[in-house]
Amino acid sequence: MAMNRSEMDRRMEQHFAFEARDDVAGVLATLAPDAEHDIVGWPTGPTHGRDAARPFYEALFADLSDGKVECIRRLYGEDFLVDESMWRGKAPGRPFGLEGRGRPLAFRLLHIVEFAGDGAMKRENVWVDLAAVIQQLPQG
Repeated sequence: MAMNRSEMDRRMEQHFAFEARDDVAGVLATLAPDAEHDIVGWPTGPTHGRDAARPFYEALFADLSDGKVECIRRLYGEDFLVDESMWRGKAPGRPFGLEGRGRPLAFRLLHIVEFAGDGAMKRENVWVDLAAVIQQLPQG
């Protein structure tokens, strides 16, 4: 049975809330056990399963802090959504290999999420506006 828009919204907001709290276990629980997790450009490439996604979230939460996600727009299909959002927070670590030095940071995100029948994310594909990150975190 297809999920309705409000249920998809609720699942995404739950996922983002766990990320805002740096709750690795919570974020992983929003993924299906065999989920494909694909952060475009991430060195490992796409991973499969919750355990394989864990290192990404551990690195993310070490590199970024005080994150807030603001939805710009969403497009919906029968078992998927496309979410364009703005992330705002700080970069205390080395996000995407760049020295953050605690500086403020804002960048757009594009999520393409497919849902399983139980509402878990069976595929999370994320595109980051890396050009904006590089502009805000000049090196040297």
